[in-house]
Amino acid sequence: MNPLLRNILAVIVGAIIGSIVNGALISVSGKVIPPPDGADVTTFEGLKSSIHLFEPKHFIFPFLAHAIGTLIGALIAYKIAVGNKLRTAMIVGVLFLIGGISNCFLLPAPFWFMAVDVLFAYIPMAYLGCKLSGYK
Repeated sequence: MNPLLRNILAVIVGAIIGSIVNGALISVSGKVIPPPDGADVTTFEGLKSSIHLFEPKHFIFPFLAHAIGTLIGALIAYKIAVGNKLRTAMIVGVLFLIGGISNCFLLPAPFWFMAVDVLFAYIPMAYLGCKLSGYK
């Protein structure tokens, strides 16, 4: 297979699988740490209107979902890619970072969470995925 096409496929597969991991962790988060009383987290509008009720513990799983989803996506992209493996995995990290930044504008989460999420859940996790895959 053409290396460019394989690297494009690596980014696509990494982003899809990373998103699935992210979504799976978000979907179980309410079972591990129940949402606050009166919070509707089943819809985006409900989440947006009740996020002011959240305590710091309620932000653990969203951070883990973002970080682990990015880590797995980048790791998979690194493994599939040929040549430019680091760049391919980091593209996955940047895609997740763009999603994280857009969430900062869509959800009125506390500033501390947005800062921690944007600074530590995406690019560092993509790089860690490369390291775990054998990047020297």
